[in-house]
Amino acid sequence: MKERLQKLISAAGLCSRRTAEEWIAAGRVTVNGEAAAVGQPADPALDRILVDGKPLPGIPDRTRTVLLYKPRGVVTTLSDEKGRPTVASLLPPDLPRLYPVGRLDYYSEGLLLLTNDGALTQRLTHPGAKTEKVYELWVSGFFSGAEALLRRPIELDGRPICPPRVVLLWRRDSVAKLEITIHEGRNRQIRRMCQAAQLTVTRLKRVREGPVSLGGLKPGQWRDLTAAELAALDETKAL
Repeated sequence: MKERLQKLISAAGLCSRRTAEEWIAAGRVTVNGEAAAVGQPADPALDRILVDGKPLPGIPDRTRTVLLYKPRGVVTTLSDEKGRPTVASLLPPDLPRLYPVGRLDYYSEGLLLLTNDGALTQRLTHPGAKTEKVYELWVSGFFSGAEALLRRPIELDGRPICPPRVVLLWRRDSVAKLEITIHEGRNRQIRRMCQAAQLTVTRLKRVREGPVSLGGLKPGQWRDLTAAELAALDETKAL
């Protein structure tokens, strides 16, 4: 049942309603990973309410993190003004509201984490996190020496990228499959790297992020992260 946040905080015994309003206005309260507003309604049974990063007393921590195989032709948002399929539409309605950790563009596929754990999202998306992201990449127009071009520390958005790791998996004439590991999340980074190397991307699939691998999931399938995976992600620190 939804109640105004200041009432929930007061009922939890943390402070008075007036003080709760001050805490909310000061940005000390979040709901599902986002800064709350004074008077905002929330349901402790469905929403994750944190005060100074901690759950309300007496309310179990209902964080949830899932791994989704995002298919091509799906947008990494919870709603889309153009009516395109979203990642939210692939999850069952009885899950709490989950938010994508980072992005995969419309034409890319593979591993996507979704969570209502704001602290985890911040750790994984922080510019200093340097979380390994591994992709399988199919290209056309391949030529000898293309791997070396992809490994160059080119500039994107005015800043040099961290040198990627590039492994050629197979080649048939001008068609090839590569494995690329990056440590950043620049906008469309791999596609822009390929454009700079004069390669045409025909398929791009993320297969690992940090300690979490896509495994045998099929497009559109999802699963909860294991306790071991969550523990490994919790160890992720910004550099």
